[in-house]
Amino acid sequence: MSEQVKVDPQRRTLVIAASAVGGAAAVGAAVPFVMSLWPSERAKAAGAPVEVDISKLAPGELGVYEWRGKPVWVMRRTQAMLNDIKQDDAKVSDPQSSVDQQPAYAKNEYRSAKPELMVLVGVCTHLGCSPKLKGPADKAEMGADWNGGFYCPCHGSKFDLAGRVFKGSPAPKNLEVPPYTYLSETTVLIGEDKEKKGA
Repeated sequence: MSEQVKVDPQRRTLVIAASAVGGAAAVGAAVPFVMSLWPSERAKAAGAPVEVDISKLAPGELGVYEWRGKPVWVMRRTQAMLNDIKQDDAKVSDPQSSVDQQPAYAKNEYRSAKPELMVLVGVCTHLGCSPKLKGPADKAEMGADWNGGFYCPCHGSKFDLAGRVFKGSPAPKNLEVPPYTYLSETTVLIGEDKEKKGA
């Protein structure tokens, strides 16, 4: 014989109300947590590609730009500089850029989409310092066979004007070449590859 249980309607209403409030509180607490996982506008901007106007870069001049919080060097190399890069082949550790530190279209003797334009991340591959540009006039400091390039004052790593590391340097790899593309003859987009690299 089954016994019928009486349900207090007031208590039932309280349980339903408490459950609804608890559920709303859980959703309210979860929304800010989930939102915190999405990148902020500032974070998106920090990783966004950077447009660089190269029309005002004089031959031999180094422009420094920021991308993803790192300095990116852009230089319009002269023919003499390009000739010096060829002369450095025997002095550098990875002359053919075998280590993957550049996009496929920059895996060449000049490590660039177009020979005259150098685009490098200006961070030493040893411990992350920023090397300094040293020209041929710095031979007294850099050595008689110095043709120009970059010198890291932190631990003495040397790189040529293609960002290739010299033998005997603490840095284990060439400087990084970031992804980039030409939007026009005078504008380069750093941080994004397009279909027509170097076009």
